[in-house]
Amino acid sequence: MQEPTASRTGGAEHGGTRHGGEGVRGPGPLILTEDVALLDDLLRLCAAAGVEPEVHHRVPERRTSWTDPPLVLVGEDVAARCRGAARRPGVVLVGRAQDDPAAWRLAVEIGADSVLRLPDAESLLVDRLADAAEGAGRTALTVGIVGGRGGAGASTLACGLALAAARTGRRTLLVDADPLGGGLDVLLGAEREKGHRWGDFAASRGRLAGGALEESLPAAHGVRVLSWGREPTGAVPPGAVRSVLAAARRRGGVVVVDLPRAVDGAGAEVLAQLDLGLLVVPGELRAVAAAHRITTALATAVRDLRAVVRGPYAAGLDECRVADALRLPLAGEMPYDPGIAADQDEGAPPGADRKGPLGRFCAAFWECALPTGGAA
Repeated sequence: MQEPTASRTGGAEHGGTRHGGEGVRGPGPLILTEDVALLDDLLRLCAAAGVEPEVHHRVPERRTSWTDPPLVLVGEDVAARCRGAARRPGVVLVGRAQDDPAAWRLAVEIGADSVLRLPDAESLLVDRLADAAEGAGRTALTVGIVGGRGGAGASTLACGLALAAARTGRRTLLVDADPLGGGLDVLLGAEREKGHRWGDFAASRGRLAGGALEESLPAAHGVRVLSWGREPTGAVPPGAVRSVLAAARRRGGVVVVDLPRAVDGAGAEVLAQLDLGLLVVPGELRAVAAAHRITTALATAVRDLRAVVRGPYAAGLDECRVADALRLPLAGEMPYDPGIAADQDEGAPPGADRKGPLGRFCAAFWECALPTGGAA
């Protein structure tokens, strides 16, 4: 006999139906519970996250009803019924009792990856539900580029890397985190494109939807760009920067960030979300000295910082000696590209020519840095 199912809309129970209406973004979460109060709380949190759950009292007999939902919320009241169910990721044990060691043992037995206690974990659970609705899986590979001195070529490299990533078919976002720079939308040729700039996010708090963020930004050459507007704007609070970058990373693909050389509170939020930092250093003694100070400032904030060195070189220097002097791994030698100036005069951004020196360098970088398995 098939076990009963229930889902609620406006307090009424309906066998085997989904909660909500149109516009579902893929399958919703699965809720397993007979606790009416807990179910009401979970339905409220699902509504806050914009997802439509399916409710059962035990593991569904149909295997796909258990394995297909992106998230399974198991109430402690029915958790024992989940012993022996097929192991799958995204199972969360939900209850109210605090600091109950038995709950963790039960979580291990049913293959749950976490135990969440309401009401304390409500905001965390809403985030997980919303991530599931967006299809969040692997977060974006986030690479920050900073110049060892002014004019080192960090913005040029950031633009070239973004274009090369987009050519792989991956979702790509280019972020201008330097409010005193010339504007990456200008460098990309998107300054006249409609869309939000940093000032539009200054009041952002809490969780931003990754899809809505992406759609709100200007685009050019297959790259979404978040830059600064032409009009002066106040500082963007660290909390807003954190929300924006977190939303961008949840969408997967690649996020390339042009970093400021002076780190304030907002800059620290950006550094905290980097997977890899690239320090662009010209091959000259003063640039190496300046880059050493940048390295010292970033060392504790960036988990993986590497040097990208570019010529021409002063006597006695080459790319390896520069990297050694900074005590950084060498990510590569950024080539001189004589075609960049001519391309910009014609409105083409740096790295637009995939066969040019910069385009080839950036493509080779992503071949090593990006995970295999297709576009994201």
